[in-house]
Amino acid sequence: MFQIIKKKRLNSSVTLMEFDAPYIARKVKAGQFVIFRVDEQGERVPLTVADSNPEKGTITLIFQIVGRSTMKLDALNEGDAVADLAGPLGLPTELPEHAKNICIIGGGVGCAIAYPQAKSCFQKGLHTDVIAGFRNKDIVILEEEFKKNCHELILCTDDGSYGKKGFVTDALKERIENGIHYDAVIAIGPVPMMKFVCLLTKEYQIPTIVSLNPIMVDGTGMCGGCRVTVGGKIRYACVEGPDFDGHQVDFDELMHRNGTFREREAECRMFTQANKL
Repeated sequence: MFQIIKKKRLNSSVTLMEFDAPYIARKVKAGQFVIFRVDEQGERVPLTVADSNPEKGTITLIFQIVGRSTMKLDALNEGDAVADLAGPLGLPTELPEHAKNICIIGGGVGCAIAYPQAKSCFQKGLHTDVIAGFRNKDIVILEEEFKKNCHELILCTDDGSYGKKGFVTDALKERIENGIHYDAVIAIGPVPMMKFVCLLTKEYQIPTIVSLNPIMVDGTGMCGGCRVTVGGKIRYACVEGPDFDGHQVDFDELMHRNGTFREREAECRMFTQANKL
C-alpha cells in the first residue's frame, strides 16, 4: 500500500497527490512513469512522475479526472492509500549531445509532465525556456513551480484571458524568428499540439522530443497495447519510450488508436457517477 501524503486540487479537473514511495523516489528520473491501481480490482493506469523528493521518500503525481479510475483516485484523501505504484518505468529523457539551449513546451495537463523536464534541465545548468499553453486562465497549473525552474516562462491561453493570446506554436515561432536559437525542444501535451509543434520545429531543423502516453496495460512490453509507429517501425512506448523523436512519430495513427475506447470510457464515467464510485 502507498499512502497519500498530500492532496491538492490544481483546477476543477486536475489533482496533485504526493505519495510515500521511497524506493521509486530514489530511482526515478525525468520522463519516467509509474502505473497505479487504486485497489486490487482496479485497472492499471500509467502516470508520468511530476516530481520526486528522495530525502522525504515521496513522489508527486498530477492527473486529470477523466475516467473511472481517476475518479476513484480523486475520491481518496490524505492518509488513504492505493494498492499499487509500480515503477519507475520507461526510459529517462535523453537530450541531444551538446544541447545547451532547451525549450520545454507543455499543453494543458501535459504541463505536469513538462515540469520535471524543465526542472531537470534547469538544475543541470542548461538554458531552459518554458512555453505553457492552456485554453483559459481558469485551468492554468504550476505557474510558480515553472518560474522557479526555468530562465523564462511564456504562458499562453487560447482566449487571451491570461498571458499571451494564441497557441504554443505561435509563441515558439515568434521566438525563433526573433533570433532565439534552441538546440532542442521537448513537447508534451495533447497529441494534436505535439504534432503541430513538430511540424514547426522540423521546418527549422530543431531536434524535438515528445513524450507519448498511448494506451497502456501492463507497462512492461508484453501486451503490445502501447504500440506506436515511429520512423515507419512499430515501437512500444512503455519500454522503448515514452520519449521519441517527434519528427518520426505517426501522430495521425496515434490519435486514431487513442480514441479506440472513447465511448467505453464515457460509459464507465456515467456508471461511476451513477453509483458514486
